[in-house]
Amino acid sequence: MEQADTGVAGGFFGKNPVLKIREFLAFLAVRFGLMFSLNMQSTIIFYWVYHITNDKLSLGLVGLAEVIPALSFSLLSGHFVDLNEKRKMVLLCIAGYIVLAFSLFLLTTPFSHNSLGTQQTLYFIYGLVFVGGTIRSFMGPSVFSLFGLILPREHYANGTSWSSLAMQTGGVLGPLAAGLMIAINGVITGMFTVLVILVLLLIPIFYIKRKPILKKEKEPILQSLTQGVRFVVKTPALLGAQLLDMFSVLFGGAVALLPVYQKEILHVDEVGFGILRSAPGIGALITLGILAFLPLRNNPGRKLFFAVGGFAVCIIIFGLSTNFILSFAMLLLSGMFDSVSVVIRSTILQLVTPDAMRGRVAAVNTMFVSSSNELGDFESGVMAHWLGTVRAVVTGGFITLGVVAVTFFSAPQLRKFSFEDQAKREDEKQ
Repeated sequence: MEQADTGVAGGFFGKNPVLKIREFLAFLAVRFGLMFSLNMQSTIIFYWVYHITNDKLSLGLVGLAEVIPALSFSLLSGHFVDLNEKRKMVLLCIAGYIVLAFSLFLLTTPFSHNSLGTQQTLYFIYGLVFVGGTIRSFMGPSVFSLFGLILPREHYANGTSWSSLAMQTGGVLGPLAAGLMIAINGVITGMFTVLVILVLLLIPIFYIKRKPILKKEKEPILQSLTQGVRFVVKTPALLGAQLLDMFSVLFGGAVALLPVYQKEILHVDEVGFGILRSAPGIGALITLGILAFLPLRNNPGRKLFFAVGGFAVCIIIFGLSTNFILSFAMLLLSGMFDSVSVVIRSTILQLVTPDAMRGRVAAVNTMFVSSSNELGDFESGVMAHWLGTVRAVVTGGFITLGVVAVTFFSAPQLRKFSFEDQAKREDEKQ
């Protein structure tokens, strides 16, 4: 592990020592590139599917196609990540994404559409999204584990802020670039751009050195698979944070329905769609930039509840809005609130997880959090199909507020959680 300078430093780099670690800078490049390309790809897919089907339920099925493998393979992926070298796992996942991006690019070509027809093209899209969900189930634990091996424990909170900043920057620019590419030359140009970016990610990943495998013992596979679940269940602060995020994302997400808002409610063009899709990421980017100078230290548990509650209120107002500016503002604010909760949850996860169990615990996190994004997309599509778009979004926002209230009173360990106290406890165990 490459250590940062130990001398006392002031100013920006004094508050952000992780930026002196070359391997971490390469990690940030990989993190940004993955989020940029995959958010761009996802935005194109949702736009593409809705405009060839005009069916809201089809948007939900895209989310379902990704969540099935994310849930099915998560525990198994964590087991294999813990047993293998982490940089190699990330590299293999990038290679898998390159093959996937090439396949999607071929599917967008006029020759492919003319040969297959709309219905067969749709089936292939669902199939490739399923493959992407499988890769994602391995990528999440691999990236999480690699992060913990690059940075010393005392820099986890600072590193998490910058990792989230790279992720959210990709989340901002990816959808915006997708909207611009669609406006310029349709989905085919966007898919080709995604392929090029993923190939370029092979450069920074080789700037990261191979890492030691910390899990040496060969325990029975079923016992290994369940250890991550047992650890999360027996860690109240972590379990509370995971449940809070899972249900808020499941019921409070509105991103999957943005093509409907673009076309039927707000009446904006493809660039407007890209701007709306980027709004949560823009808000997150603003907040994470602020956190680089004003790090979260005091009462992170209570701030987590406030952030998720604010997120839910923004989603409710967005659901009712028929004005583009108001809708953009609410999505932007939702991203600001969500970025605070992401940093807090991610830091809790890094601090409480033993090094030898990072893959398995991160896999459980994928089941709780990452898969809930796609399951939330499916829920949004089904609810919009049954209740109508506006009622579905507003109802989801109110359900999220209820989840916040229930979790606040049922998880006192999360309300009282302290970064510094937890870091001291973990250091004493070393």
